Amino acid sequence: MDMINKFYSSAVQTVSTLSGVLPGNNVTREYEVLEQVCTAGVGLMWKVYNGHKKSTKQEVSVFVFEKKSLERWSKDDRETMLETLRRGVQQLTKIRHPHVLTVQHPLEESRDSLAFATEPVFASLANVVGDNVRSEKKLYDVEIRHGLLQLFDGLQFLHQDAKIVHRNISAETIVINKNRSWKLFGFDFCIANQPATDGTPHWPFREYTTSLHVLAQPSLEYTAPELALNSVNTPDSDLFSLGVLIFTIYAGKPLKMFGSDYSSFRRYANDLNQRKYPPMNAVPSDLTESLKALLHPSANMRPKLHELKQIAYFQDVGVKTLSYLDSLYQWDNLQKSKFYKGLPQIIPTLPHRVNLHSILPYLVKEFVNSPMIPFVLPNVLLIAEMSSQREYCDHILPHLKPIFKLTDPIQILLIFMQKMDLLLKLTPAEEVKLSVLPLLYRSLECDMPQIQDLCLAVLPTFSTLIDYNAMKNSVLPRIKKLCLQSSNVSVKVNCLISIGKLLENLDKWLVLDEILPFLQQIQSREPAIIMGIIGIYKIAMTNTKLGITKDVMAHKCIPYLVPLSVENGLTIAQFNTIIALIKEMLGRVEQEQREKLQQLSTIQRDNKPKDASEILANELESSTLSPSGVSNGNKINDDMFSGFTVGQPKAATAAPLAPAKAREQLKISHSTMSAQPAVRPDILSSMMQSNLTGLGTTAAAAVSAPSPAQVPTNNGWHSANPLVMNHQLASPQASNNNTFSLDDLDPFAGGRAAAGVPKPSNTNGANMYTLQQPTVNYIYPTGYSLNSIQQHQQQQLLGKPSQAPTLQPQTQPLLASDNQNLNALSQQDILNFLN
Repeated sequence: MDMINKFYSSAVQTVSTLSGVLPGNNVTREYEVLEQVCTAGVGLMWKVYNGHKKSTKQEVSVFVFEKKSLERWSKDDRETMLETLRRGVQQLTKIRHPHVLTVQHPLEESRDSLAFATEPVFASLANVVGDNVRSEKKLYDVEIRHGLLQLFDGLQFLHQDAKIVHRNISAETIVINKNRSWKLFGFDFCIANQPATDGTPHWPFREYTTSLHVLAQPSLEYTAPELALNSVNTPDSDLFSLGVLIFTIYAGKPLKMFGSDYSSFRRYANDLNQRKYPPMNAVPSDLTESLKALLHPSANMRPKLHELKQIAYFQDVGVKTLSYLDSLYQWDNLQKSKFYKGLPQIIPTLPHRVNLHSILPYLVKEFVNSPMIPFVLPNVLLIAEMSSQREYCDHILPHLKPIFKLTDPIQILLIFMQKMDLLLKLTPAEEVKLSVLPLLYRSLECDMPQIQDLCLAVLPTFSTLIDYNAMKNSVLPRIKKLCLQSSNVSVKVNCLISIGKLLENLDKWLVLDEILPFLQQIQSREPAIIMGIIGIYKIAMTNTKLGITKDVMAHKCIPYLVPLSVENGLTIAQFNTIIALIKEMLGRVEQEQREKLQQLSTIQRDNKPKDASEILANELESSTLSPSGVSNGNKINDDMFSGFTVGQPKAATAAPLAPAKAREQLKISHSTMSAQPAVRPDILSSMMQSNLTGLGTTAAAAVSAPSPAQVPTNNGWHSANPLVMNHQLASPQASNNNTFSLDDLDPFAGGRAAAGVPKPSNTNGANMYTLQQPTVNYIYPTGYSLNSIQQHQQQQLLGKPSQAPTLQPQTQPLLASDNQNLNALSQQDILNFLN
């Protein structure tokens, strides 16, 4: 939080300072002024701010001089100083050279300030020299050597071409621009050539005076001794100042500090005349002799600038490389191409800051020269490889965006494809979608197989950055088109491999609708292509996210894969792979289809109404009681007819049993049947067969049927039991006294009368239940013998123990007498049917 508060307070302070200085100055009309970056000029009185032009957003630096800094000066000194600053900026504006600071907007003056705009500036040399400089601003040795060479070129231009003596070469008047080029600044005390009458150049001498403020005159620390000793001013005086500057760069301070003490300066000039130099331990050994020559008290003995360039100190590969870049605009394309081809071997040997700020700006300028892009681009990407993502986004990516859109020369796409992993690592995701993806689309559509292969290889690496619509409508259609139309087997195989790698990022339906039908459109049958197809099928089938449905495998995949297995040219390993996939698909189809059919069978069985056999089986199971009278379900069998068993009388003329004796026999029969559970025959199948047989044979005619007069009208009353013929079932009839009689409901009454068995009477005058043979023709299973059943029932009526017989199939044809015996089943079985 404290850090935020400090940042906020510094920002507010900067804004308030600028608002108090620049309002009213015309520079603010065209330029947006931002934070301060450094100071420069005489006494570091110029404050340098970052800024940009409002209309074009062009980056600039704004130099601001606040007049309030001169408030303590006398009026004459104040006016002299302001006039000196105005003259210096005006002279700077007139000079145009690569190593002279470029002015973008001329000097503007307001009541409170002087201001002008220049090219972007990093710092002044005074800001980066000394022991208190931050590490990120300290100069590398290669930067110092290259910077000195640039100063040599700038001074050489001033002396030979502009005929100007600078007179104030110092650390404060040398600025370093954004590209780390050293530029001349501070022309406040410069003197132009005023040739004599004979045409020889002449620079008037201006003697140092103590009456003026020290900052209104050239710095004595950098002044040549001949000005004090001989009152002579020549271009060689600037060379002495250059020597002091070199010493200051390495030692951190000038040879000697004088301030405004001019007499001390004169004494020191006499010492230099005797070749008394301070210790130079901080200066490189290969520069020491040249430095002493520059500090020679005699101007004529100082070396020339072009001679200084040839010393061993400047014969460094890095220095030469940077110097070549300075003069690159003078070369033709052939010379440039040779230089750029060797640059990748030099870039790794240079400090990263030098590559980023000194070499890169020259390289990106070549992007306007289309034939040179294939030679420049690898060097730019090499620097990007050594940069952080922030440095890449700030310094490199803005220049690469226009290049992403180029397709000519074709080598551009090839270089980008080779370095695509680097671009994806450094480029933000949003820029990948906007700039890199269109580059890949163009690469897929080009005619160069090498570029296509590289594009297909790198495409899956950033498939997560491609949204669904782009994948479906842009990427996959281009890959499919390339695979179908290309005549290069390598491209086709790489298309299939790329699709296989993309599958995990696709959804199931996109694979089923777009990918699998596309595979069957491929006409090529080379083994490599076939194995690529097999790989896609394998991934689609085994991936849990995707999965091929049973129907697709059965109808489309297997019929397509089987012919592939017999293609010529397959090895045994390839054949085994295809067959294994087909078997796996068949196994999946078999398993899923079996599970489906089992589920359907279970659902149908659960939802299907129970048929008669199931009803009968359930009733027989529930009627089987334990000795205590409790069923398996722990429920007492409360069926009112469950204890009754009726046997067939031996003859139709037999007398009925007495009621009491009949009841006793019924109890005996009940206990006997409870102790011995009946065997459950398969009645349903026999019942259906009996129905069909009885309708088709004439033996059924022997069974006596009631006449139409005897068949009671049922008045629409039907039995719910499917085993009862409803047209023969009589409905209950009401008596004259509006009461019902159980005798009237006896289903066996009609049958008993037909057999000649009298109805038992109730001696006690109470209603007794009468068991009669029913008039209803119940359907019994055919093919079984009833003799043993009749015998068992007779034994029970007589009170003798007998084991329930098992129904045995008849081996004899069904006779008329057998139809009569069908009614001999026990009442228990009949009631079980009815229930």
